[in-house]
Amino acid sequence: MDGARPRLGSQELLEARVMVDVGKWPIFTLLSPQEIASIRKACVFGTSANEALYVTDNDEVFVFGLNYSNCLGTGDNQSTLVPKKLEALCGKKIKSLSYGSGPHVLLSTEDGVVYAWGHNGYSQLGNGTTNQGIAPIQVCTNLLIKQVVEVACGSHHSMALAADGEVFAWGYNNCGQVGSGSTANQPTPRKVTNCLHIKRVVGIACGQTSSMAVLDNGEVYGWGYNGNGQLGLGNNGNQLTPVRVAALHSVCVNQIVCGYAHTLALTDEGLLYAWGANTYGQLGTGNKNNLLSPAHIMVEKERVVEIAACHSAHMSAAKTQGGHVYMWGQCRGQSVTLPHLTHFSCTDDVFACFATPAVTWRLLSVEHEDFLTVAESLKKEFDSPETADLKFRIDGKYIHVHKAVLKIRCEHFRSMFQSYWNEDMKEVIEIDQFSYPVYRAFLQYLYTDTVDLPPEDAIGLLDLATSYCENRLKKLCQHIIKRGITVENAFSLFSAAVRYDAEDLEEFCFKFCVNHLTEVTQTAAFWQMDGPLLKEFIAKASKCGAFKN
Repeated sequence: MDGARPRLGSQELLEARVMVDVGKWPIFTLLSPQEIASIRKACVFGTSANEALYVTDNDEVFVFGLNYSNCLGTGDNQSTLVPKKLEALCGKKIKSLSYGSGPHVLLSTEDGVVYAWGHNGYSQLGNGTTNQGIAPIQVCTNLLIKQVVEVACGSHHSMALAADGEVFAWGYNNCGQVGSGSTANQPTPRKVTNCLHIKRVVGIACGQTSSMAVLDNGEVYGWGYNGNGQLGLGNNGNQLTPVRVAALHSVCVNQIVCGYAHTLALTDEGLLYAWGANTYGQLGTGNKNNLLSPAHIMVEKERVVEIAACHSAHMSAAKTQGGHVYMWGQCRGQSVTLPHLTHFSCTDDVFACFATPAVTWRLLSVEHEDFLTVAESLKKEFDSPETADLKFRIDGKYIHVHKAVLKIRCEHFRSMFQSYWNEDMKEVIEIDQFSYPVYRAFLQYLYTDTVDLPPEDAIGLLDLATSYCENRLKKLCQHIIKRGITVENAFSLFSAAVRYDAEDLEEFCFKFCVNHLTEVTQTAAFWQMDGPLLKEFIAKASKCGAFKN
């Protein structure tokens, strides 16, 4: 029933996760500790960060706050300090969520269905009217047969990305942000075509009155308002249809985010670019001058793995491969013109503590550590001489483990130990075919399900995982290698992927090499490669047009 408090659940996920404390957002101090403990996904929005939506561990959806423009979707215009359940969304498994400045709210579910409610003065709900949306309604026009995987909102316009790479936009269009070729408002979802025709989009983002898209080949397109240069086109003229950001032609972009009137892009090499408005230093250039074209922003010479911005704030944040989180721009009223190192562990905390308003820049995913789980207990006992009953010696160093854990977790050890009678079981097993860091990482993985190795050592672990038939470990190694790929090591990683029959990694490394072909072919690794593999690479690259002028 409406107004019912969420029930606590017992589900505990044992996978690696970044801990997000929703209590850092002031509005969540209205909830009890029990309610906080039940939250698994959450979003804070509104002009003063005074509205919130959250999903519990049993997939119930609750809202509370001011309810301006019916943005809580409760069917009335009443504000509430007590969470109210949104029955229409319970059990729907929300995947992506965004909000406008009206505010209006847009979300997609794991089934690819889109719902919208709230302010609708410019048809940003996509239902063909300008009537306020007092409760979640499915957005149907042109989206019924599509599986939507991501949604984005500007101030008063909306976008949806389908699984097939098509983009749809609707709502306010005074600057061309819908991409229809005119400035007439768009009452229902319309496919964005022109330059995006037959291209596959993999990411979308909205500024207040601008729109951006990233393609599967790393190209970036923008359209809409460009008065501050937020489209990155080298000028400040509005664009009524998508235009490619030509200044990024030499890089391959993986992620793009938009602030109020600025844009950030992250490349596959971990490089950060910024452009657009810079009144508060949100570009991180050390000054407050707007930029009409992308500029490379240095973050202490570290590889960046995540960027963050929100269309309702003049702020930027980034996380590096080393786990460092930086912020810059309008931070609690102060203009920070260069990336500032924080003590946060995730970019979400930056927005909770320093954004104005303190909204979320994405849908939060939350997990709790209320007690020591089985997985956490195992992790604690890895390499513990006090409880171990077996030792491995590698390169003269010992690693203490538990036979029962190894038998349960690994078929290789199960077979090994069954070949011994208990009285014949050695207390120390010598390992000489793998290095100490690699073998330690493998044993630690059996206790933790996680791997912490640099890409170069991950190659050795990939070899071990292949030998021991540990398919999940192979995938983790491939993920680490992908995150650490550079021009210098790309071809060596490609060669290793071929050698260990890692097809997904092989294709990833191949595409990276092709995207950076000139630099890769100048590395020692490229010319030291054995003839057959080199010939195979050149032939495959030629087929995909890599050597055309």
